[in-house]
Amino acid sequence: MKKSIIYIFFFIFSFSNLPSYGETLLDLLEDDFVIGDESAPITIIEYASLSCSHCADFHTNTLETLKEEYIDSGKVRFVFRDFPFNYPALLGSMVLRCIDGDVRYDYMNALFQLQTNWVDKENTKTTQELFKIMQSGGMTKEEFDTCITNVDLENKILQGVIGAQSEFNIQSTPSFLVNGILVEGNKSIKEFRQIINKILSQ
Repeated sequence: MKKSIIYIFFFIFSFSNLPSYGETLLDLLEDDFVIGDESAPITIIEYASLSCSHCADFHTNTLETLKEEYIDSGKVRFVFRDFPFNYPALLGSMVLRCIDGDVRYDYMNALFQLQTNWVDKENTKTTQELFKIMQSGGMTKEEFDTCITNVDLENKILQGVIGAQSEFNIQSTPSFLVNGILVEGNKSIKEFRQIINKILSQ
């Protein structure tokens, strides 16, 4: 899923002067959402947009098997990072950061599964449908509105996008960094097994 030219210029002119996170984005960030053993021999960092159909396919059809076979067994630590391509994806990323970490994994996958319900070209409809989903888990309208109008949170997410573009030249989603090696595009569980098992055998 490629960005539009308008979105590229939006980033360049609005956020080019934001400070960098640190030496390298391969290091875990304070606000990273992570599942798996911190001492796992393999770290996979996923950059995904909540409005991306290929990302939805990965989260719906591949991630759970990957989790069962490699993450839960202590072989892989998985890091989820936001790479929103449009306004709906940005809103989705923001609300996920405003809920408790214990339920974030389930909500993230639910937003991917319900993607066609809430991702809409009309921003008003996107906001309304996204709130319905979050409301089902107990988020109040006041909490929702406060979250999606949090400029600091918005800037932090967009800063992460710039950092990923600058350091790794990420241009599409999903993109994965597997022990620092960029793997672009949606991959099947078979492909992930090949990549992971090759590293584990070295």
